[in-house]
Amino acid sequence: MLRRLRTYASFVRLGHSVFALPFALVGALLAARQTPVTLTRVLWIVAAMVTARTAAMGFNRVVDARFDALNPRTANRELPRRVMSSREAVALVVGASIAFVLVTTQLGWICLALSPVALGIVFWYSLAKRFTTYTQLFLGLALAVAPVGGWLAAGGRGGWEPWLLALATGAWVAGFDIFYACQDLEFDCAQGLRSIPARFGVRVSLRIARCLHLFTVAALAAVALVAPLGSWYLAGVAGVALLLAYEQSLVRPDDLSRVQQAFDLNGYVGLFYLTATAAAIYVG
Repeated sequence: MLRRLRTYASFVRLGHSVFALPFALVGALLAARQTPVTLTRVLWIVAAMVTARTAAMGFNRVVDARFDALNPRTANRELPRRVMSSREAVALVVGASIAFVLVTTQLGWICLALSPVALGIVFWYSLAKRFTTYTQLFLGLALAVAPVGGWLAAGGRGGWEPWLLALATGAWVAGFDIFYACQDLEFDCAQGLRSIPARFGVRVSLRIARCLHLFTVAALAAVALVAPLGSWYLAGVAGVALLLAYEQSLVRPDDLSRVQQAFDLNGYVGLFYLTATAAAIYVG
């Protein structure tokens, strides 16, 4: 039983929840300045994020199973290795989707009403590479839902904060996914799959990623214009800028050997930003 749970966790890359979850919690924290939020509600928000992401990643693995088996970089995933059956994978996606909708019943009628829309957005990303060059922007859109969802789930109504956070999150995710997609440029071209690197090449794509991360920092800084967060928050944004600059330095057009290291660094970006924002609200 424990081995199967480990297989399922690996299948959906459960640890990667640290990418979007901190931004959902920041949205909730900012909303909590208007409406107090209980620990129980925070736990429901975490549950919503984990179930939605599990459904999205599982769906991605199911619809991409054929390509994953052909790509040397992904051939070791659970479905190509047959350590998990397609039936199990589909059941996991369906179960996580149902669980997500049920969880949103605890977060208010708006979240419940929007839950099918959220699932549609996160599922679409997995199909986008078949239809559009701008696949990475759609992944950004999928994760940009997180801070808006956190804001609404915590009772936030109106305000610019969640939308600025959504812009920042979307640009950040799209930027680092461009790095990641550069690894598969030759494979994507051979299979007729579309992406920003496949369309523009590595050098131009890295420039696009850098512009997106600059926009991320600007959008995060703009939150301080609409919310009284003070110098602690701006120091946190400066820290995010330094982390992103370091991430950018790891990837060069003539050397993609450290793409995975740059990708993994993003887990710290979200956690650092969440910590800095919490400090600005409750300490600063």
